[in-house]
Amino acid sequence: MATQITRRDLLNGMAISAVGAMLPAYAGEPKVRLDSSMRLGGPSTYYPPTLTGMRGSHAGSFEVAHALAWQGQKPDAYESLDEHYDLVVVGAGMSGLAAAWYYLKKAGPEARVLVLDNHDDFGGHAKRNEFHHKDRMILSLGGAQNLDNPSNYGDIAGSLLIDLGIDEAAIAKMAANTPDDYVLGGKLGGDVGLTVPDGDEHLTIGGHWLKFFHGRGDYQAGVRDLPIPEEQKDKLVAFFGGEKDFLDDLSLTKKWDYVNNTSYNQFLVDRVGLSVDTIPILNAHLLILNGPSGWNHTVLEGILAGSPGLRAMGWLADFVDSIGAMLLDELAGDIRMFPDGNASVARLLVQKMIPDVAPNMKGFEDVAIARFNYGALDQADQSTRIRLNSTVVGVREVDDYVQIDYVQQGKPLRITANHCVLACYNNLIPALCPEMSDAQKSGLGYGVRVPFVYANILLENGRAFSELGVQITQCPYDPFQWVSAAPTVTSGGYEPPRGPDDPMVVFMMASPTPADGTEGTTRDLLRLGRHKIYASTFDDYEQQIREQLQKMLGKYGFNHEADIKAITVNRIPHGYAYWYWGLDDPEWEEGQAPHEIGRQQFGRISIANTDSEVTPLMNAAFDAAHRAVEEQTG
Repeated sequence: MATQITRRDLLNGMAISAVGAMLPAYAGEPKVRLDSSMRLGGPSTYYPPTLTGMRGSHAGSFEVAHALAWQGQKPDAYESLDEHYDLVVVGAGMSGLAAAWYYLKKAGPEARVLVLDNHDDFGGHAKRNEFHHKDRMILSLGGAQNLDNPSNYGDIAGSLLIDLGIDEAAIAKMAANTPDDYVLGGKLGGDVGLTVPDGDEHLTIGGHWLKFFHGRGDYQAGVRDLPIPEEQKDKLVAFFGGEKDFLDDLSLTKKWDYVNNTSYNQFLVDRVGLSVDTIPILNAHLLILNGPSGWNHTVLEGILAGSPGLRAMGWLADFVDSIGAMLLDELAGDIRMFPDGNASVARLLVQKMIPDVAPNMKGFEDVAIARFNYGALDQADQSTRIRLNSTVVGVREVDDYVQIDYVQQGKPLRITANHCVLACYNNLIPALCPEMSDAQKSGLGYGVRVPFVYANILLENGRAFSELGVQITQCPYDPFQWVSAAPTVTSGGYEPPRGPDDPMVVFMMASPTPADGTEGTTRDLLRLGRHKIYASTFDDYEQQIREQLQKMLGKYGFNHEADIKAITVNRIPHGYAYWYWGLDDPEWEEGQAPHEIGRQQFGRISIANTDSEVTPLMNAAFDAAHRAVEEQTG
């Protein structure tokens, strides 16, 4: 490696902001902070988007919930506040915010609504990472990425977007402002490279590897550049090109049975002849999209997620071109995003309900650049309130109301409401509502959310990354399997870096789920990934980030000690909602699936989250919220 990796104290010569002092910090972890003078608005105030270091599931956000879920521990006594609401929502993620919005639309703007959340920011996984350097603001996303084909939203979810000003005209503007070379923004025109170890450094091979996988473009040249044995190159070329039907010895019926009951990676080993050392090249995007590797996808699931193999099924050869074009062009081309991901959608929702957080904000036109006043979220004189840093530990129906117990900064508190919507993680709900039936508790506890880590790294400039030659690259052998520039869209009045001399933010994604064929169900492996996240300190992630970027960019003049200015790590141990997997989960009769049993109304308590819809998409969060509100008001 060109430059030896050593720990570097980023606090040297920098002032620790007052924000950092307001929140608990991990002992022994470096508190990576920008100089407060670089923050938008001058002197530092409570503004979570600008916090760096360990974010996502940060210190203070999970300890109370874990004590409840794991050991049954919660306070013995609570201070009863003189606060009664029409609706209390537990969870300020997309589903929780949408539930508050749907309720206000139905009950009227004067209805008293309180949203509680255990984190120091709203949005759930839709977190905004905001950096300030050299008199400019640079945005990136700390979780949920894009609008996921808004043209396919149903009436309920689609109407919410329209309420927020995200209509056809806004979507068209997004499309116009989405560069062709940024895949998270929905266009696949530019390169999606592949980065692999090559001696002490890394080799990045350009071209569009998502297309190469399907025999499109100059895939043979790309494969021949890989530093792998020649016989493995030959097999990849034949596989990508569809030169052979690898299931030609099976009847149509047996082929269908095979692709639904055999793991994708087993197919690659047994039928294609790839080695376990080569397989990661075909697994990086599966890990990033879905969490588990190809050992936990069926062949059909892997192919539907964009993995190669369709061309290797002779019985589908006639459909290959049209299906491939749809997957790579039409479908992806309809995806839109804000420069901070879905955080802008959350911000639009919050500002609609509590205008004082950003009284001068116009909406879609300037949401990305608006500074929010977090002090306006929870004021006694407003009908709608959002109360952060508040972990709910008990929800029970008492006579004709709901009693909600929570802990805020170590203080046990109690409030009441006419109705409650639980828009939190399914697995926590049985601990919150012990009176539920065992069947409902079992349904709620069935799924395991997919863990992820999203990191954003502020660089002094983009020169080395520009020399790399790709905006996006897959890194199948590295801790972070995806590396790209932060979103380069201009939606919401934001102007991103445009040249190599500008400071830039590198966006990195990691799935911690074991990808080596570790035995166990998908749920077992997701739990292992979650434990790995909680066991990893900021030091661990910083070291991984520095080493990986140095190996990738060192040959282009990059020096991690000088060029990295700040690091934000968003760890998301409870990430994407669990969906059912062909290798592990049976097919249930309608109404009998775990998520259907788990989401049943419980008196004055309803459940709204993506878990209840077994899909991690934002429109599912909206649909769940609407269902829960209708249960309580209909």
